Amino acid sequence: MQSIELLENEQLDNLELCGLRIIQKKDGFKFGTDAVLLSDFAKDIPSENTLDLCSGTGIIPFLLYGKSKTRKFTAVEIQKDMAQMAQKSVELNELSENISVICADLKDSVKILGKRQFDLVTCNPPYLKNSIKNETDSKTIARHEVLCTLEDIIKASSELLKTTGRIAMVHRPTRIAELLYLMRKYKLEPKRMRFVHKNISSPPVLVLVEGLYGAKSDINVQKPLILYDEDMQETDELKEIYGHLRGNKGEI
Repeated sequence: MQSIELLENEQLDNLELCGLRIIQKKDGFKFGTDAVLLSDFAKDIPSENTLDLCSGTGIIPFLLYGKSKTRKFTAVEIQKDMAQMAQKSVELNELSENISVICADLKDSVKILGKRQFDLVTCNPPYLKNSIKNETDSKTIARHEVLCTLEDIIKASSELLKTTGRIAMVHRPTRIAELLYLMRKYKLEPKRMRFVHKNISSPPVLVLVEGLYGAKSDINVQKPLILYDEDMQETDELKEIYGHLRGNKGEI
């Protein structure tokens, strides 16, 4: 591992996965359960070249590097400080030949990267429509559609994927109708979907969706993923998904 100088507001976290470590802000937006669940959802999708949009700290490429057979990733992140932090994590883990970080607006990603280049696009996007005034805070940008919309993400993904490419996303169930509509609008046919519940008695808090470019309609709705039992103890499946990531449990 290379030695990397951390800024005052940065911390180094051990992912306890293939020796990987990641740099995050002490008081900024940190990766959460949704990123871990998305990486698990996408880990078995065949891909030689994966693109991660709204990449933040680059957590999805790092987790997929540790969990999947893919060895070539591109991470696109619009916030300069986040992209720089992700790049330092790449250098720290000596993965410059495997993970490329690009600081750019995803709406320009087709122009920068070219059409039909990727087998898989992953995205853990901002979940909330923008309705607040503080539009420069990194947490706000990560959570609210300040700099991009859901349609921007789906449109770009459709153009970046190869003709047999797939997209894997995590989002809020309250926006599932909009998500599925936009996927179909841009020829990303939903093929697999899984709802995530905190416990068996609660409504879903997340939905994981996989789409295939240009496919016919036929969706596999998988059994719900239950995170905790009625005593709020982790289910066996959640324990298996997290594996060694025990010290990195973020909120949904």
